[in-house]
Amino acid sequence: MKKIILATTSPYRKAAFAMLGIDFEAEGSQVEEQFDGRPESPEELVMQLAKLKAEAVAKNHTDGIVIGFDSIGWFNGEVLEKPQSRQEAFDRLKSLSGNGHQFYTGVHLVDVSDGKVIRTAVKTDIKMRNLSDSEINRYLDQDLHYNTYAIGYDSLEHNSSAFPESIVGSYNNYL
Repeated sequence: MKKIILATTSPYRKAAFAMLGIDFEAEGSQVEEQFDGRPESPEELVMQLAKLKAEAVAKNHTDGIVIGFDSIGWFNGEVLEKPQSRQEAFDRLKSLSGNGHQFYTGVHLVDVSDGKVIRTAVKTDIKMRNLSDSEINRYLDQDLHYNTYAIGYDSLEHNSSAFPESIVGSYNNYL
């Protein structure tokens, strides 16, 4: 079996692969996600960023399969960038409360030895139930990672699994 290299330092992506029981390595890509000319389409954006990440790591290897990922939240025609403060995370969750938004993930696999590429994007529609201020604060008090938890969900370890009213599409993408 070929070596698998994840083009990420995300503890969530590494944990997901560890649950699969597959041996892998993880290496950060150092790709700058904010750049001029970013695609406006959420699907095109995650596909481009996943590709850039996979290609950046693939350059460091002579064999193996490199997997690049990127995920974004999308609400009211805008990318849900990572909040820079707890207040911004609170405001984000408050705006999502009672509303629907989308979560997109792009995946780009490169077989370093022959250059073969497989790529895909997944979209999940999430409708949030109405959240109270105290519920949002209790959630944000659980961990200091407000910058991720206000756009994604960690239903395995935190109470965010109770936030969605409905999920249409890939539940794994939602995680």
